[in-house]
Amino acid sequence: MTEPRWLTPAELKAWMAFVAATTLLDGALDRQLQRDSGMPHAYYLILAMLSDAANHTLRMSELAAATQSSQSRLSHAVTRLEREGWVSRRPCPDDRRSTFATLTPEGLDALRRAAPGHVGTVRDNLFDALTPEQVGQLEAICRAMLGRLTRDPDATPMPGVCP
Repeated sequence: MTEPRWLTPAELKAWMAFVAATTLLDGALDRQLQRDSGMPHAYYLILAMLSDAANHTLRMSELAAATQSSQSRLSHAVTRLEREGWVSRRPCPDDRRSTFATLTPEGLDALRRAAPGHVGTVRDNLFDALTPEQVGQLEAICRAMLGRLTRDPDATPMPGVCP
């Protein structure tokens, strides 16, 4: 058995900072959306992915991939979003195994109402702490990670690109 390539002290320090920052940012985004819009961050991402899709519609499998959700977790979330009137589902006419999820006009309104607070929280907790040079570095780092994680050196962030 090969000895693991342990993290160097500098790598460990960077890793721990990354984990802490992403965990705290995720929590801040979720709290803000729950407080101001009554939806968790995961639901906001579903609405956002659908808003960016052609005709505001994606196959459930594509939506699961875009939001990094399991099929069952996504199905549960879409059921809740349907109850709110924000998403509708319909069978795919070409493939009986597939279902389409569509953002409704009410869902688009909910997304538009939630977006300013969400963007403000992202700005306050991420971009206002960075210089323009650091923003470019952050993008480069994230694209390098996406390339490795997706095994696609040209991978672009969302929607539906990240399997």
